[in-house]
Amino acid sequence: MHELMVFVLTLATGFVAAGLTGSFYRLVTHKPVSFQMWQESTTGLVAGVCTLVFAGPTVILRNAIRAQVIENRPPYWLVLSAMISSLWSFMVGVFVLSIVLSY
Repeated sequence: MHELMVFVLTLATGFVAAGLTGSFYRLVTHKPVSFQMWQESTTGLVAGVCTLVFAGPTVILRNAIRAQVIENRPPYWLVLSAMISSLWSFMVGVFVLSIVLSY
């Protein structure tokens, strides 16, 4: 039971970090985080990639939900996207918690 609680809290930490990063990016640039960054300058591209490392789970879920609603994709598409997003969020949570708990 203890391991499950650690997993859930790490997952939640990753999703919170992803949401905060995505919201901060949107606050600064006035546009949502996206995987399409080919028109950016070099500095913008580096900042965008660094932001996507942390905000990736929210981008994946946002795109999957939009595809489900607008394009009427099959339900397994949303489930697979949620699984990928959860794994990515767990990794972000491990990274954030390792930094926070090391001090």
